[in-house]
Amino acid sequence: MKTVILLRHAKSDWSDTTQRDFDRPLNGRGERAAALMGRWARREALTFDRIIASPAARVKDTLDRFTESYGPCPEPLWDKRVYLASSATLADVVSDVDDGQDHLLLVGHNPGLEEFILDMVPDAGDTALRDDVALKFPTAAMAVIEFDIAHWAMLSGGKGGLGVLKRIVRPRDLDPSLGPDQR
Repeated sequence: MKTVILLRHAKSDWSDTTQRDFDRPLNGRGERAAALMGRWARREALTFDRIIASPAARVKDTLDRFTESYGPCPEPLWDKRVYLASSATLADVVSDVDDGQDHLLLVGHNPGLEEFILDMVPDAGDTALRDDVALKFPTAAMAVIEFDIAHWAMLSGGKGGLGVLKRIVRPRDLDPSLGPDQR
């Protein structure tokens, strides 16, 4: 059994219009949401043997706030392939994980994370969690997918339909002030 925990970066700051997309930091709301998600993950006893993340500034900031609230974590592997990656690229990144590591935290961007969930979790017609993701996987949201596989390489090439979406949580689920149109 393998588990991928996906964390989308928190809300970024768009105030400096001259800044490159890659260099945008979090805004205040994003900082609060990332910390909240770290506390939630700790409370829910989510564990991970490996963290793979985009090296974009907003992802680094998200992980900083997340880990400050979560507690000790493995050092992240900053993988440029994760920056604005497609679902298939994310599947290839995950397929490279050492089989001795069963729980992975993957931190990145949409639309790739959302597409990864939709590609990896079959639409059985009664999948309310999957339907929620299809509507929107917002900033700082987390999803937990379990795969009944022995080897990460089985996900290579984006082979879908292997996962079970166990949970999804958005910052607004934990604190309504972090929902849309809120500051």
